[in-house]
Amino acid sequence: MTTGYKLFLTVAVPCLFFATLLVVFWLASKTKARFQTPLARLIFLGPAAVLLFIGLVIPALQTFWKGFLNDDSTKWIGLKNYGWIFTTPDNRTFLINTLLWIIITPIFSTALGLTLALLLDRMKRESLPKSLIFMPMAISFVGASIIWNLVYSYKDPSVSPNQTGLLSAIMIRLGLSDPPNWILWQPWNNFLLMVIMIWIQTGFAMVVLSAAIKAIPTDVTEAAMLDGASGWSLFSKVTVPMIRGTLVVVLTTIAIGVLKVFDIVRTMTGGNFGTQVLANEMYAQSFVQFNYGRGSALAVVLFIAVVPLIVYNIVQLRKEQSIR
Repeated sequence: MTTGYKLFLTVAVPCLFFATLLVVFWLASKTKARFQTPLARLIFLGPAAVLLFIGLVIPALQTFWKGFLNDDSTKWIGLKNYGWIFTTPDNRTFLINTLLWIIITPIFSTALGLTLALLLDRMKRESLPKSLIFMPMAISFVGASIIWNLVYSYKDPSVSPNQTGLLSAIMIRLGLSDPPNWILWQPWNNFLLMVIMIWIQTGFAMVVLSAAIKAIPTDVTEAAMLDGASGWSLFSKVTVPMIRGTLVVVLTTIAIGVLKVFDIVRTMTGGNFGTQVLANEMYAQSFVQFNYGRGSALAVVLFIAVVPLIVYNIVQLRKEQSIR
């Protein structure tokens, strides 16, 4: 393909696209008034619906179908792939790890975010610390993993007394002469990986919960204070009930992100040393071992696990909107 032909395509394709839009809009303007609204919906939603069907619905159906086939998708084997997921002893590691991620990470992220929201809202220049705490949200999971890999980096003190890892250096300064190799330190290495996700998600929880706290009517708070509520009682009996819906939304949103966690585990350990999770196992089965049947079954399990959280999140958002 010559340079001139590439240049021609670069110019011609956008022009053809805009010309098609102009023709469609012109035809729409010539239709009768009662047909204009349905036609406008078809024009704007039709292409998106087609692309959504091609790019999402069809691959989802194919994945669901391949979950019942063998490794190269040539033979029907029924529920054997799902039986392999839940009955193989070696698979208990990534199932338990995934469950721990879902329980621990959202709770700690939300708790830290709520604590920071309460503390920083009392500061005069709250925007600066909030911006710094929210900054990890702008970093990709891979980038965050590389940063924390430097924190967890380990050198044998007998070979090299100078530690490049921040955590090991701190431990040695505190008197621990031989700190563990943090990434290999089972089962605590799982929790050290969760710290990365908590570090990323705390800023999100803080910003959303801070907005919810600021939206509490002042007359409600003042009435509670006149009734003698203060400190913990004001927080537990007024603040938390008033932002309960937002708390649930934050928890479920972080849990959805945790279920799909892949980058952190892949970058830090590759799923080794007892840190495997469901999403990374799905990738390993599909693109490392090329067992598309098991990989598809794991993808379906992941989808089924995410759907209830999404539905619950939507229900809570609608409740919040109805209250407002």
